[in-house]
Amino acid sequence: MEVIELTETGYSKKVLEHFMNPKNVGAIENPDGYGKVGNPVCGDLMEMFIKVKDDTITEIKFKTFGCGSAIATSSMVTEMAKGMHVDDALKITRNDVADELDGLPPKKMHCSNLAADALHAAIKDYKAKKTGKK
Repeated sequence: MEVIELTETGYSKKVLEHFMNPKNVGAIENPDGYGKVGNPVCGDLMEMFIKVKDDTITEIKFKTFGCGSAIATSSMVTEMAKGMHVDDALKITRNDVADELDGLPPKKMHCSNLAADALHAAIKDYKAKKTGKK
């Protein structure tokens, strides 16, 4: 069994790395898919932008207003989804994101749920545009 080392903050080193040095931050002009989700309880807000070619996510960026966990999960979900077929990326769950980050404190699990939801919203937007249904 692998032992995950937590810092004194209770976060894994991977969470802190993605918080301190997030990947794929920003917006994509004229994205193929756009998703925006928020949590009114904690105030977190996430936007996800994707470019897609042949139903594969070729570029993905995010903008997040929220805590360190929200930023880390947004960063991680972009790394996970880049290069994936959109149908496979739709299967990414909150637990998948948390697992990739070597865990999150239980009270921060809602953050990983938002990251997956923002990705799913962007993919659904892409699919709706592709089929002409909004």
